[in-house]
Amino acid sequence: MKQVLIDTDILSLFLRNHPNVVDHFRKYLDNYEKISFSIITYYEIISGLKYRDAKKQLDSFLKFTEYNSVLPITLDSIDKSAEIYTDLRKKGNLIDDIDILIAGIAISNDLELISHNQSHFERISGLKLGDWY
Repeated sequence: MKQVLIDTDILSLFLRNHPNVVDHFRKYLDNYEKISFSIITYYEIISGLKYRDAKKQLDSFLKFTEYNSVLPITLDSIDKSAEIYTDLRKKGNLIDDIDILIAGIAISNDLELISHNQSHFERISGLKLGDWY
């Protein structure tokens, strides 16, 4: 099993105790110490919980974050993201900038991206992609 970067949709399903996703997290954690997700995913989860004024879920997520890895945007990930953007734009097949940044973080850290949003991410060449849904 390869190390992975968890996308926002999969992390949201985990936080809502989706059985398939929880099972994949358990199996992954049998091999690795931590779950990795991007600072972009962190932002998306935090902003959604704050918008809903979901204080208990926010506290739970912040505790979850303490025990796992939030990967930052780096110069290398931005360079990879810019390459992705250029390639998709030339093909006339752009996706959201947030998804491009998450993909750049995955590629720059040599991680498989775990997302249920296959239709967007499968457009990105060089991105290893999986789905735990």
